[in-house]
Amino acid sequence: MNHRRSPEPLLWMLFSSGGMVAALMLPILLFLFGIAFPLDWLTPPTHAHLHAVLSNPLTRLVLFGLSALALFHWAHRFRYTLYDGLQLKRYAVPIVILCYGGAVVGSVLAAALLLTL
Repeated sequence: MNHRRSPEPLLWMLFSSGGMVAALMLPILLFLFGIAFPLDWLTPPTHAHLHAVLSNPLTRLVLFGLSALALFHWAHRFRYTLYDGLQLKRYAVPIVILCYGGAVVGSVLAAALLLTL
């Protein structure tokens, strides 16, 4: 018997881990680089310091993980918004391709950007 496995558990795992990572890391990054540094509440890091931090492969890996997981979280949430909220389940295949394809393309672009730093 040939049982085809559904990718749904993997997609739910990416959704939940993306939500957790985004909820833990994005607020502090937005606060620091969007509010605290521009308003001079904290001394902003120098260009040389940020370059040194971004030169570390572990930092690049963390930023890639944050980007990719957040994109897959978005894709899964948007997919089900279109399915259930807008009742577009009849367009399941194009929605899946566009949502998860967009997350894959965004992840590849994030990897390419981080590799060129």
